[in-house]
This record gives sequence, C-alpha cells and structure tokens, in this order.
Amino acid sequence: MKEIQSIIESSIAVKQALAADPVLMHGIQDLVNRISTTFREGGKVLLCGNGGSAADAQHIAAELSGRFYKDRPALFAEALHVNTSYLTAVANDFGYEEVFARLVTGMGKPGDLLIGLSTSGESENVLRAVQTARSRQLFTVGMTGAGGGRLSAHCDLWIGVPSDDTPRIQEAHLLIGHIVCELVERDLFP
Repeated sequence: MKEIQSIIESSIAVKQALAADPVLMHGIQDLVNRISTTFREGGKVLLCGNGGSAADAQHIAAELSGRFYKDRPALFAEALHVNTSYLTAVANDFGYEEVFARLVTGMGKPGDLLIGLSTSGESENVLRAVQTARSRQLFTVGMTGAGGGRLSAHCDLWIGVPSDDTPRIQEAHLLIGHIVCELVERDLFP
C-alpha cells in the first residue's frame, strides 16, 4: 500500500510543479491558441511519438478529431504512426529514423502544426519529423521531460515537463493534451 501511495504522490507532485510554473502554463496556452488558429485557417494537427508517447499522440488526435466534451464537427488531427503497413515499409526501406519525417513530407503543408512527443527529447525519428516540418513551414511543438534534449532546440514551441521519470512525464503529457483538447474545443465551438 505504501508503494502505491508513493507512486500516486509522485504523479501529483509533477502536476503540482506544472501548476506552479507560469512559463509552462503560458506555453500550454500558446499551444491552445496555435491549434485553434491552425484549425480556423483550414490546417491540420499531426502528432508523433514512440511507445507510450505514440499512445499519447494517438489519444490526443482522437480527442481532437472525434470529440472531447461536445458533439461537434470533426477536426483534422492524426497520429503519424497509425498506418502499420506504411510504418513497417518505410522503416524497412529507409530506416526507422525516417518514418515520421517522410510522412510529414507527404502530408504536411504550410499552416499545419506538428506536435512531437518524446520524454527524453532524443528520439531521432521525432527530431527528424520536427526538422522536416520546420523546413516545410509547419509550426512545430515539442513535448518532452525536463531539459528537452535535442528536440527542444528545434521547435517553435517547447513544453518541458519538470521531471526525468518517463511514466510521470507521460502522465503529464496526457494531462496537457486533455487541457489543450478541452480549451481548443471550447474556443472553436463555444
């Protein structure tokens, strides 16, 4: 029981650190504004990540494209890893480092927005996707843990969760994703 309580308290502590950091909260609000503007101007939101971060990317895309609280029109949001035939073919033919960048080249256009999730900020395929997106004039967002790794230097907006513990970072990314989805939905569909 003590172990369970300790894990819960660790998760709460990271979320309290988020709530106490005005720079992070400002970054989250900037992300809400950017996503709302992207959708208003006919753009789409693309997301990428590996493992648990892929699951978080897919979850956020589903909340935006489906619904959060309201029955409303769908928004174009997609996690870049959901086509396993594409993913395995490109990984085999070009290398796993290129799986997201190649899809950004095919799908991304100026005015779109890419969110790359990487707890360490060192995922090469996420980094290459962000670099490709910037070269194609997409607005780029990195969501990482503390420090941001190499990814933070390549993003237009960086949101770094104040933790080095992968599960706690992923929990905070999902919380941030839910906040963004709720506020974007409220903004676009009052």
